Amino acid sequence: MLRRLLFAAWLLALHGSLFAQSALNSLQLGRADDGVRLSYSARLELPKAVDEALHKGVPLYFVAEALLTRDRWYWRDATVARSQRQWRLSYQPLSRQYRLSTGGLHQSYDSLAEALAPVSRASGWPLDLREELQAGATYELRFGLRLDISQLPAPLQIGLGLGAALNLERELRLSAAELLPAAGPAS
Repeated sequence: MLRRLLFAAWLLALHGSLFAQSALNSLQLGRADDGVRLSYSARLELPKAVDEALHKGVPLYFVAEALLTRDRWYWRDATVARSQRQWRLSYQPLSRQYRLSTGGLHQSYDSLAEALAPVSRASGWPLDLREELQAGATYELRFGLRLDISQLPAPLQIGLGLGAALNLERELRLSAAELLPAAGPAS
């Protein structure tokens, strides 16, 4: 009985360490002349099963999503800005290079760490405002960076058990004063 209990504890520790590899290090939202800009930095480490699948020819899809909402007491929160980015990462065995694609752009890298760098950080990512920021309002930023498991082949969706392995999320509450430009001296 004690052996079974220790084995179960070992499996839970192993399972927990698999999920603890990736982390969202920083997340910032700031006002710019042309709207609101987001910056983030994350540490991405692929679990062993995902790394093996990548090296066997399965492309990986990563998605970063940002949603900025304004609190409303009378109805659901108003969506102020929303943006999404998607990357496709594949391994080319003949050239031994990683290819990262976003939109119509493609870039090749010599190492996995170099290929994951553009996915794991962004600086000045513009969020298109649907409405002007209001003084005195409270805003909430919901940010997520994840491996899109739905894009993987069906056997891998089930067999890898990746529920939250590469799903980094964070929420920030911001006041309008933090997002609106400071009022200059009156002349």
